[in-house]
Amino acid sequence: MSGFEGYERADGTVGVRNHVAVMPSVACANGVVADIARRVPEAVPLFHGHGCSRAGRDLELHYRTLTNLAMHPNVSAALVVGLGCEVIRAELLAGPASGTGRRIDYIDIQEEGGSRKAAEKGAEVVRGLLEEAARQKRTTASLDRLVLGLECGGSDAFSGITANPAVGVVSDWLVSEGGTVILTENTEMIGTSHILERRAATPEVAQRIHEMIAGAEKRTRDILGSAASMVIAPGNMDGGMSSIQEKSLGCITKGGGTPITQVVDYAEPPAEKGLVLMDAPGYDVESTAGVVAGGAQVVIFTTGRGNPIGFPIAPVIKVASTTRLFQSMEDDMDVDAGRVLEKGIDEVGGEISQLMTRVLCGEPTKAELNRQDGILCLYTTGPSF
Repeated sequence: MSGFEGYERADGTVGVRNHVAVMPSVACANGVVADIARRVPEAVPLFHGHGCSRAGRDLELHYRTLTNLAMHPNVSAALVVGLGCEVIRAELLAGPASGTGRRIDYIDIQEEGGSRKAAEKGAEVVRGLLEEAARQKRTTASLDRLVLGLECGGSDAFSGITANPAVGVVSDWLVSEGGTVILTENTEMIGTSHILERRAATPEVAQRIHEMIAGAEKRTRDILGSAASMVIAPGNMDGGMSSIQEKSLGCITKGGGTPITQVVDYAEPPAEKGLVLMDAPGYDVESTAGVVAGGAQVVIFTTGRGNPIGFPIAPVIKVASTTRLFQSMEDDMDVDAGRVLEKGIDEVGGEISQLMTRVLCGEPTKAELNRQDGILCLYTTGPSF
């Protein structure tokens, strides 16, 4: 069995990065988090726009997502910064995450006497966390402890015949090594339910697949009406796509051909190994947050039009569907899948696997080098109140 060099965590997971994260519990704390990050640039801020004015399912989604990011395998330790009067309180996020054996501290801006004092104290705490993290060393881990997240964004007509099938080779290889692969973006599975259901490991999983895709299609029709079949971005159409079914058929090839062992909710860590589907939206930044919160230590992201985004705490490998895109955005793309046309899908898939192994061991991706980590976008199902 192949392996990689990672950071052993007390909860049994393995990180491929050793970040110290600074997370606001609520959007009102973003300014203090930014101040701490300026004072201690080695820390990784996880800015987001939520934490209050939500209830019901959204409150559950956001709480689970933020908690799982704080105790992510790639996070050595974290500081949660709260305001003091929000719905998702800092201590509520820090408590469960601390149960994983990590050091998760928290402060409240109101209790510290304002933003400046909170930033000063937070920076001091983070410096201590970074000193502890620096003492941790990589050790060899087997690939059955790896969770790979799959994404696509800015797809074109070549994505489904070059980049996505090549990533499917990687997925099949990792599953054969005992690892876990998370395929998501439910709106980009519309029209493929019958195909995915046939690949379900059990009748219960098949039923869950049917419900997930039917739910995505219903929401799409409720919102877009007669235009539901065209729920693709303008750039997708400029790139030669004609319908969501065409995009979906290409999207699902990223998952390879192994049985589907489980369907999980947004930001829910899989309980099964193998290929897992996550019920998350097609919007790239929200679904990426979901798979990383679900435990993915690394993400492979295919693109045909050219999407440079990464993620704050997980390396994102960018696979270009054409050589033209790779050459025009070489500073952002990690792999030229356009070479599938001359080298074949298996060879390019093998090259992606080799690159991923190096990334797991510490080689930075283009998104990491360019600091394309952006803002953490959380999936929401309803309006604010």
